[in-house]
Amino acid sequence: MLLDATASGLFPIAPTPFHPDGRIDEASVNTLIERYLAAGATGVTVLGIMGEAPKLEPEESLAITSRFIDGFGKLPVIVGVSAPGFAAMRSLARQVMEKGAAGVMIAPPPALRTDDQITGYYRQAVEAIGTDVPFVIQDYPLTLTVQMTPKVIRQIVEENPSCVMLKHEDWPGLEKISTLRKFQAEGSLRPISILTGNGALFLDFEMERGADGAMTGYAFPEMLGDVVRLQKEGKRDEAHDLFDAHLPLVRYEQQQGVGLATRKYVLMKRGFIASDAQRKPGAALTDAARAEIDYLLARLARHDPRARI
Repeated sequence: MLLDATASGLFPIAPTPFHPDGRIDEASVNTLIERYLAAGATGVTVLGIMGEAPKLEPEESLAITSRFIDGFGKLPVIVGVSAPGFAAMRSLARQVMEKGAAGVMIAPPPALRTDDQITGYYRQAVEAIGTDVPFVIQDYPLTLTVQMTPKVIRQIVEENPSCVMLKHEDWPGLEKISTLRKFQAEGSLRPISILTGNGALFLDFEMERGADGAMTGYAFPEMLGDVVRLQKEGKRDEAHDLFDAHLPLVRYEQQQGVGLATRKYVLMKRGFIASDAQRKPGAALTDAARAEIDYLLARLARHDPRARI
């Protein structure tokens, strides 16, 4: 199935599991798929920033994508295809779509500064991959340093019919979601799916501002799915209570430099992956950091039994 503007729910950002020697851990890829589906995932995103995509060989990227497409069956798989040049982007995009991907995600390169540069870049990207490929705008200024205003996002969406989703990761960004939904209500923006990232740090209120779901890699995807569901059911206090219990660990994951190491460590302890290894270069946790994470998990287990490890 192709991705469209009705996409919602939980789209975990999948890490790439590695053996300690740097080889891809194929068995853990299968386990990730099983655990994400059990958590209620309505789709999945691979080869994102969390997936260590730049460290993969082209054939490895295709192999991982194929495994997720096979494992998720009829559910949509989004593939990150961001690259320094359009030739590599086009090649990966066309290949994963042929494998059965639902769409691709494109992040703007950090060199873009003006609104015209940003909108021009996306026009050229669509020309490169083809107008038949549904794509997601990745708006992540904290890492990519590219600032997209709501008006710029609206222009990208309106100029490119193949744009069907925004991965919203601005911080703070609640007003941006409200503005985009206001554009939609006024008729100046066609419907578009908005899934949010930022490690879920603002998911509780992002859902209330009009987000359709979560697309991030927090190590408890079940919590993400539950918060999305509870908010859609109008169970605001229940959603916030569950979110608040996880917030200390969500915050800990947001540390620059060790966020992925933290996430992989928790996923390993939970049995999602066999090893928390990253392919070099990559940051490692100290013994003190592991002890702090273990402490947070023990405290979380008082409120969410899924943290009892």
